[in-house]
Amino acid sequence: MLKPLKWIALLEGVSLLVLFGLAMPLKYLFDKPLAVEIVGMTHGVLFVAYIITVLIVGVIYKWKIGIILLSMLVSIVPFGTFYASKKWFVR
Repeated sequence: MLKPLKWIALLEGVSLLVLFGLAMPLKYLFDKPLAVEIVGMTHGVLFVAYIITVLIVGVIYKWKIGIILLSMLVSIVPFGTFYASKKWFVR
């Protein structure tokens, strides 16, 4: 179950970087809001999938509540899910 979590963490992290680094500048600098609509929705779906998967994996592997909450918290920090994937989602 860790392999799907690692993939979702990677995709969620990439979508956050694309949202901040590409879509938002396109919207605010070049008046192209479509990029934020598409990337924002994709990121939202991946964010929810990541949170649900962290909960499921946390229960299966009997993680402490602190690790579960921290794993969720890092999803709002750029590069946070990459760190979590390398440091915490290993067995």
